[in-house]
Amino acid sequence: MIESITQYFSDFTWVKAIDMAGLVLGLIYLYLEFKASIWLWLVSVIMPIVHGYLYWERGLYADFGMEVYYVLAAIYGYAMWRWSRARTAATHNLASPEQERPITRFPLRRVLPVALIGLALWAVIYWVLITWTDSSVPLCDSFTTALSMVALWALAQKYAEQWLLWLVVDAVCTVLYIYKQIPFTACLYAFYTVMAVLGYRQWLKKIPT
Repeated sequence: MIESITQYFSDFTWVKAIDMAGLVLGLIYLYLEFKASIWLWLVSVIMPIVHGYLYWERGLYADFGMEVYYVLAAIYGYAMWRWSRARTAATHNLASPEQERPITRFPLRRVLPVALIGLALWAVIYWVLITWTDSSVPLCDSFTTALSMVALWALAQKYAEQWLLWLVVDAVCTVLYIYKQIPFTACLYAFYTVMAVLGYRQWLKKIPT
């Protein structure tokens, strides 16, 4: 890993600069998510532009397509956290409709349908990759993309278990990005993996009692 990073700096390119910028934005995003700050959705609009270029250059086409979804999901997530206050206040018996959407647990009734949707997304994305692209890692690329879509939806719903979904995504992506020689992004996702555990514990403490 150290040798890879040394070689990385010896031939600095624009793509590598983008990789470093993505690292900084990713850390900011993670901090805001850890704090359950609504400003994470603003960073969610900026990051896809950076990462989208990087993934396209490295042939991670499903991840590139995922960045478009991230932008749309960021708009949806902001709306869910900010503009659903009145409905959320009534549902969760909040003192004021001005309070933001609270953190809750993932409902058991949604586990099966969401799992089936995730598997269907995985299959469709995998088919697209092997049919229309020259992706060298279609199975892993499609898996992380499909699970990320589900995890981002869970984040928009403010379910604490969204961290567990990201834990799986981050661990797989860490290995995938090392293989694709994107060391800064790989380091970022390795850090994400650790923080997913801490974030889950932090969000559980914030659930209204």
